Amino acid sequence: MQAYKLNATIDESGHLIIDEPLNIAPGKVEVIILQPVPSLETPTESQPEKPRRKSKVKAFEGLFENAPPTPPDFDPDRARWEALKEKHNL
Repeated sequence: MQAYKLNATIDESGHLIIDEPLNIAPGKVEVIILQPVPSLETPTESQPEKPRRKSKVKAFEGLFENAPPTPPDFDPDRARWEALKEKHNL
C-alpha cells in the first residue's frame, strides 16, 4: 500500500473535501484522518520551572540538569567517609 500525505477539509455536512487534485489511479482507498485537538492549557504552563544548577567547569554545564536535587540533610564529608570505608574495607 502506498501512502500519501495531503491536506483536506471536512465541511458542515461531514464530507471530506480534498484541497488539491491527486495523480493516482482510480479505485478504493483507505483514509486516516488526523485532526488537531485544541488544548485548554499548554504543558509548559503547568510545569514549574526548575532552577538550573550552575557548574564552574564548562564541560559539566548540562550534566546535572536532570539529576535529582540533593536532600537538605546531605553531608558531603560523611558521604566521602562512607565511600572510603567501603573502598578500603574499614
